[in-house]
Amino acid sequence: MNRVFLIGRLTRDPELRYTGNNLPVATFTLAVNRNFTNQTGEREADFINIVVWRKQAENIKNYLTQGSQVAVEGRIQTRSYDDQEGKKRYVTEIIADNVQFLDSKSNRDGATNISNNNFNDVTPSDFPAEAPTTSVKNDPFSDFGSSIEISDDELPF
Repeated sequence: MNRVFLIGRLTRDPELRYTGNNLPVATFTLAVNRNFTNQTGEREADFINIVVWRKQAENIKNYLTQGSQVAVEGRIQTRSYDDQEGKKRYVTEIIADNVQFLDSKSNRDGATNISNNNFNDVTPSDFPAEAPTTSVKNDPFSDFGSSIEISDDELPF
């Protein structure tokens, strides 16, 4: 099985090109933090090359910029080529099947930075106003009473 799941930030703006068959392909580098610190207490990151094809490649070029946080699902691919001096070069990259945008454009533009799982400074105004909310006064389960009776036969496990 060859599946990769990564969350990180773009180190530069994505590059969009078109193949000879007019297929869009976008490339970018993703900085992924390591789960530990080095000997000096600093957190290090890995810089991973990502390749995205077709419509999603165009969306990435149109909506992502340096610093955008994304989740990438894909597979590892290795390939080789001969450089201009005839020396064989090897490349390892992630071919993305799915790229999820994890922050809004306003967050990338400096409104509020919610990176590194630091949610101490997050306020309700940091989230979009159109997000659905349910008031306690409008509890959709209020007609069911204070407790729900479930027998062991009704449990799926």
